[in-house]
Amino acid sequence: MVKIFLIVFFLFNLSVFSQVNQIKKVEVIKSNDGFRLVKDNKPYYIKGAGGYEHLDLLSKIGGNSIRTWGTENAIEILDQAHQKGISVCMGLWVGHERHGFDYNDEYAITSQLEAFKKQVLKLKDHPALLMWSVGNEVDLFYKNFKVWNAVEDIAKMIKELDPNHPVMTVTAGIEPCEVYMIKNYCPSIDILGVNTYGGIDNLGKMIRMYGWEKPYIVTEWGPHGHWESPNTDWGVAIEKTSKEKAKAREIAYKHIIDDKDLCLGSYAFLWGSKQEYTSTWYGIFTEDDKTTQSIDVLNSYWNNIKRNKAPIINTLFLNNKSMSESVKVRKRSECIFEFNVKDPEEKKLFYNFEIMPESTDKRSGGEAEKAPEALPIKILEQSKERLVVKAPNRSGPYRFFIFVSDEYNNVATANFPFYVK
Repeated sequence: MVKIFLIVFFLFNLSVFSQVNQIKKVEVIKSNDGFRLVKDNKPYYIKGAGGYEHLDLLSKIGGNSIRTWGTENAIEILDQAHQKGISVCMGLWVGHERHGFDYNDEYAITSQLEAFKKQVLKLKDHPALLMWSVGNEVDLFYKNFKVWNAVEDIAKMIKELDPNHPVMTVTAGIEPCEVYMIKNYCPSIDILGVNTYGGIDNLGKMIRMYGWEKPYIVTEWGPHGHWESPNTDWGVAIEKTSKEKAKAREIAYKHIIDDKDLCLGSYAFLWGSKQEYTSTWYGIFTEDDKTTQSIDVLNSYWNNIKRNKAPIINTLFLNNKSMSESVKVRKRSECIFEFNVKDPEEKKLFYNFEIMPESTDKRSGGEAEKAPEALPIKILEQSKERLVVKAPNRSGPYRFFIFVSDEYNNVATANFPFYVK
């Protein structure tokens, strides 16, 4: 009996030792050529995605890292990522002033710090952990600069408990005041994370101009945000087609990889789908888990595996007019939608259409939104390049959505905002 106990005890400790032995230091190294991230004693350039779904596909196309915004289901996410050879930038969701967090409340600040301490101790030795991200866009609509003191306290605590992983904080875009505050009040921050969309072409220049002297990561990037896009006459943003988004991502990624001195990599947004302004604006996937053309762009830069490519919507018109013409139609009138679609492999395509009211639940900072409900469509005529439907019978703003999918789970998307008067 004693012998069996000793054997079990030995095996248990061997397992623990083996797990601890897997913990290898991730660090930022500065050289004459700039900064490098080093993991397992090898240079590690982040080819990442924001989100934790579809890890098989991410790994297949050459992605090597994911980013979370908080620690919900952290162990499960870390375990799944480790099985796929993917690292995790673990987010710690720091309270936002715009959500009611008071950075004059010492009790709230201390409670937040202690809660994070427990999470760090719990997760710091997981072999999939790449780095910590302290907060996401705490600078969005904020007034109390004491938040940066809290960020520093959290970062300092992490470095004391976990010397094996770098610490980052993430801002909404890049502005001189944030760079100044982080540089002067957060010395424990190793890396600056920047969420940027339309500003990606000048990011490296701005980073240097504003005096940031450490490396950075593009923590969110993709097509232009809805706040940066052109509007209709009635004030709603015009969304790019999946083809236009893929082109925007290609241009953006070229800017990212061109900065070889300071940029340690990036996390494409969003590796999944969500309702944010519309159901299709930011997701690389659709709600039913189909992949858009943006996957093909990432694949071309990361792994370039041979895969069936997504369909392409080249044009979309309503009554011979483009989206930029702010098209208005009468109630119950005929709406003639015309579209030019192609499939790179010339495979069979399947069409789906939706008309829904413009969303009235639009928020800021990526907060959860409720999607409007689709309306019944009365189709009067349909062909491969044309759909004639009855306009809704109530006045107001609407969107016409077109989804063109193939049998390989790929899809092209577009939507056309119009106004019923």
